[in-house]
Amino acid sequence: MTGAGRYAPSPSGDLHVGNLRTAVVAWLLARSTGRRFLLRIEDLDRDRSSTAVAERQIADLLALGLDFDEPRWVQSERLERHAAAITALGPERTYECYCTRREVAEAVRAPHQPPGAYPGTCAELTEQQRQRRRRERPPALRVRAGGAEQTVTDLWHGPVTAVVDDFVLRRNDGTPAYNLAVVVDDAESGVDQVVRGDDLLDSSPRQAWLAGELGWPAPTYGHVPLVLNGEGRRLAKRDGAVTLAELAAHGMGADQVLTRIAISLELATEGEPVTMAELRQRWDPARLPRTPWVLTGGLR
Repeated sequence: MTGAGRYAPSPSGDLHVGNLRTAVVAWLLARSTGRRFLLRIEDLDRDRSSTAVAERQIADLLALGLDFDEPRWVQSERLERHAAAITALGPERTYECYCTRREVAEAVRAPHQPPGAYPGTCAELTEQQRQRRRRERPPALRVRAGGAEQTVTDLWHGPVTAVVDDFVLRRNDGTPAYNLAVVVDDAESGVDQVVRGDDLLDSSPRQAWLAGELGWPAPTYGHVPLVLNGEGRRLAKRDGAVTLAELAAHGMGADQVLTRIAISLELATEGEPVTMAELRQRWDPARLPRTPWVLTGGLR
């Protein structure tokens, strides 16, 4: 089996041009390196996920000219595999955590830990203390990383080294956490190339470390600079016409959106019609712009 790249949207809202740009880069890198390209629907957040949204997301990706190899992966259909990975770690490598998000945010951390790192508050509770805390709230489950240090070499950011904190494997509602689910699903689907927005770069050392603990090689990572609005914030729905449907209502078709994305990647000139096949011929990962794409007046 050849390796694979993937695009893995969460079906909580329509894809905006920043999401679509990352998908284009992921497709270009996978196809230009002879890999399969997979679609995975990351729908573990059942309160926010929608099948209808997922279908619109897929339609938008196809409208730009991206194609995917079978099968389509749906994260919520793989809960048994996520649970099996926790079992494989063994009880000595995990522990229950009763902290609220506020408690984690306000906790004092060691100087070497990154922002948001868990300081180990519940790591050494006694059984009596755990029994008492269980009566107060259901526990999440954290991995016991032991202060491990992990380095990943990103395609565009270079070496990234971080101390791995005791991150969550299973939330207190029983749902597999993001860092666990993506590692299991990438490994078991043959994904060895992960391309996504650089807001997720800090997650890579955790995920590479966990893959190793489960006996899998870590994928190659490539984190793409984000698309920002004129105020320097990450592009969002509040920034106006940023989805394909909204842009179509203003007379801008998917082919024109692809051209604008290609221009931002320095793969096309203003107004030049392009296809994904043509962009693949022009693609050179070394030439990916390393700074965010700033939309000061929207895409139109």
